[in-house]
Amino acid sequence: MLPVSRKLGSVKTQQSIRSFLSIPQRRRFRRSLLAWYDLHRRALPWRVNRDPYRVWVSEIMLQQTRVAAVIEHYHEFLRRFPIVQKLAVAREASVLAAWSGLGYYRRARMMHAAAKVITRELAGKFPESAKELLKLPGIGRYTAAAIASIAFGEAVAVVDGNVERVLQRVSGRRLVGEELWAEASQVLDAKRPGDFNQAMMELGAVVCTPHAPKCLACPVLEICATRGEMAGAGKISAQRKREIHYALHCREGEVLLVQRARGESLMAGMWELPEVVNPERPGEPAFSLRHSITVTDYTVRVWRDAGEMSGQWISVERLPQVALTGLARKILRRAEIL
Repeated sequence: MLPVSRKLGSVKTQQSIRSFLSIPQRRRFRRSLLAWYDLHRRALPWRVNRDPYRVWVSEIMLQQTRVAAVIEHYHEFLRRFPIVQKLAVAREASVLAAWSGLGYYRRARMMHAAAKVITRELAGKFPESAKELLKLPGIGRYTAAAIASIAFGEAVAVVDGNVERVLQRVSGRRLVGEELWAEASQVLDAKRPGDFNQAMMELGAVVCTPHAPKCLACPVLEICATRGEMAGAGKISAQRKREIHYALHCREGEVLLVQRARGESLMAGMWELPEVVNPERPGEPAFSLRHSITVTDYTVRVWRDAGEMSGQWISVERLPQVALTGLARKILRRAEIL
């Protein structure tokens, strides 16, 4: 873990960097952005209150995951683990089962570890500052600032991909590293830091989008130096294509699954369908579907007649409690088993 001073950034460094906006412009930026947010913010379930546990769960889920994909999982996760103490005493397999479909399962494992620290060492009470939140497993600079500002009103700025894009376009400069964090701190509204941080992220998500930004709907258009996409923006990496095959074996209310090794770098200990190593066989697969993981697009062929396979027979009734990979869950839903 990096020292807290490096994670949060040096206050001296932040103050020494001159803002691209004048003091009057910063005031106007805050006022315009917050007025827009108050009128147009999306009704998202984690915005119902400022409970730090719920804020934490949503922020971890939203890392590298679209909002639309998170909402259903968020409700289900809180149904199973409504308070941090419930999460702390749950089995890891149960936590992973509730997380199934969100990917990047290390996030769930680190949440589980942090819940144990909060429950056992902090008497169930969340740290109220970004500096203290950083000491918890799986919480980095962005997440610490998000929780501290939204749940506890600490005047600390956040920088994610959306905030970075907004600041770069408004300034017309390629802000990077500490310069970016310093600029975010300069424009932050100290009276409403949680709302301001969410407004910055909201603006980047729905208006100042990566491509074809909706500039005419932007509340800070008159202050923006770019008013559109920045010249020379990096191109999106081309997706790799790959075809994979899986066996779907069912018998009397059970389905055959295999468990990934505990030492696997990805999805360790999760359950999936047996992979068909040699798919050369007569006939057609039962069905096919598409699945994407990071920069790879998979065409998935599912075979019902794939010969004898080793694995473990799992009752269909138990499947909701099993830590399935996202792809396994998708296949079982397509087959109307789950």
